[in-house]
Amino acid sequence: MDELFDITGRVSVITGGAGILCSGMAKALAERGSKICILDIDEKQAKAVADEIKSNGGTAIAVKTDVLDKNSLKDARDVVLETFGQVDILINGAGGNKKEATTTETFEFFDIPADAIQWVFNLNLLGTVLTTQVFGEAMAKRGEGVIINVSSMNSFRPLTRIVAYSAAKAAVNNFTQWMAVHFNLNYSKNIRVNAIAPGFFLTNQNRFLLTDEATGEPTERGKQIIGHTPMGRYGVPEDLIGTLVWLISDASGFVNGTVVPIDGGFAAYSGV
Repeated sequence: MDELFDITGRVSVITGGAGILCSGMAKALAERGSKICILDIDEKQAKAVADEIKSNGGTAIAVKTDVLDKNSLKDARDVVLETFGQVDILINGAGGNKKEATTTETFEFFDIPADAIQWVFNLNLLGTVLTTQVFGEAMAKRGEGVIINVSSMNSFRPLTRIVAYSAAKAAVNNFTQWMAVHFNLNYSKNIRVNAIAPGFFLTNQNRFLLTDEATGEPTERGKQIIGHTPMGRYGVPEDLIGTLVWLISDASGFVNGTVVPIDGGFAAYSGV
């Protein structure tokens, strides 16, 4: 059983690796022996995550990367390959929402500017596609690898207010399935592409929707979410790790093209 879940020595590239959820992934995978490459547009924070991993005995590098700039991604890939020689695992974690693409009681859907919607789609979908092109090419040449996209439970049942984010994550699901088939039919049967779909986790992107900025107390929306989550809480980064390790290890060797919910039962609850 231990061998099935063993990721010792495998090189993991994580975009958005300086963020709350993905930095938690990076640290957890490093503790399990993976060599970690933190890719993030925030170079200072990326280095801080890498330094923490190294201070705890792990192996990590940080590379400033813009997932919407293919040349930036290629430069990052060169650094990873020069440092570790290969890419075993790619986690497409860069993503997020934007206030200007979110409706409120005073800001209607009809007022959302096109550039705000485009920003959300670019970050969540295009950033995933471009990164998969660049690092997936290295996997295709080698004939093996694992890619994990980060979707959202919003992709299955869209929530109110976040029109662009829900639609963009639904597109990530479709891309996950498409890419799994494309790799297998055209390059290698030993490349797998899956996604995880977190439910409600407090992050920098959604905090302003779920907690009051002034008091820190739950908003009405936050209260609704907790009330409709059978487990009665928000997720924390550690809640993603078991599923992630399963998906990137040999334990899920025949799992391909799927999106795994991690939501505390939110999608299963009708409210009555």
